Amino acid sequence: MNILHDLKTSLRIPVIGAPMYIASNPTLVVAQCTAGIVGAFPALNARPKEDLTRWITGIKESLAAYQEQYPERLVAPFAVNQICHQANDRLGHDMEICVDHEVPIIITSLRPPADVIDAVHGYGGVVMHDVISVRHAEKALEQGVDGLIAVTAGAGGHAGTINPLALIGEIRRFYDGPLALSGAISTGDSILAAEAMGADFSYLGSRFLTAHEANVDEAYKQMVCDSAAQDIVYTPAFSGVHGNYMAPSIEAAGFDLDKLDAMGKPTMEFKETPSDEPRAWRDIWSAGQGIGTIDKITPAAEIVAQLEFEYNAAKARLRTQEK
Repeated sequence: MNILHDLKTSLRIPVIGAPMYIASNPTLVVAQCTAGIVGAFPALNARPKEDLTRWITGIKESLAAYQEQYPERLVAPFAVNQICHQANDRLGHDMEICVDHEVPIIITSLRPPADVIDAVHGYGGVVMHDVISVRHAEKALEQGVDGLIAVTAGAGGHAGTINPLALIGEIRRFYDGPLALSGAISTGDSILAAEAMGADFSYLGSRFLTAHEANVDEAYKQMVCDSAAQDIVYTPAFSGVHGNYMAPSIEAAGFDLDKLDAMGKPTMEFKETPSDEPRAWRDIWSAGQGIGTIDKITPAAEIVAQLEFEYNAAKARLRTQEK
């Protein structure tokens, strides 16, 4: 199976919608897939854990019904993100559900366990793994992943610190398989730029925070529209791992931006426990540095259409310049 070819031919533009904690839900995933890009959600978003079966079956049924109604249109596959960390006590349960329902793409984060990869390969699925360095990329490939997602400086959530030009260039010195790029990509121009750099796909999260279907507060969506790269703060203060958050949300939660370094690093926690304390993603809102080009709250299908228009326009500009 040519994974790269099969995936690319199923997409309207070479884009994977990044799984976003809280924000990604079945409604957003279906909207992304029917618009022609990969839609994804973290398994942990389905709470309680018994809801994961309902989410996956609902997505599959919705996509099948759409394809039957519009057989001429591209319907992209969907993906489920698994956080492979000892603090995630749901991993075994969630992977069992994904295997039972043969989820087409599994996106693994933090570490690429061989047992997860073997289970997915057992039914013909694909595993793509988040990496923030060459060392992480090499380890993931040793475990047998099918593709890599380079999470570089400027990406939303738990981002890396390496410039995308540098990380893509170094990975391509030893790996020629499927590669996605994450980091401040929010326009069709930047999708084309990612391809020119050597990436096969662009991995967009923050661009879909302002989708009507995104499961976040309207104030969150508006803050994305009102903010820019200078409003993004990179800190481990809220989840124990460095992540990018919007400064206005940090201040609104009662924190002093100048004193974040003194807060220390909390233990990574995935359990949903009632708390009045501000929490990452729920109260302190994540986004990437590419939000400065986002200024409207629109349906996901319109976002994809706009990205496609910009992507094709960027190609046309280059062709004109070559003449």
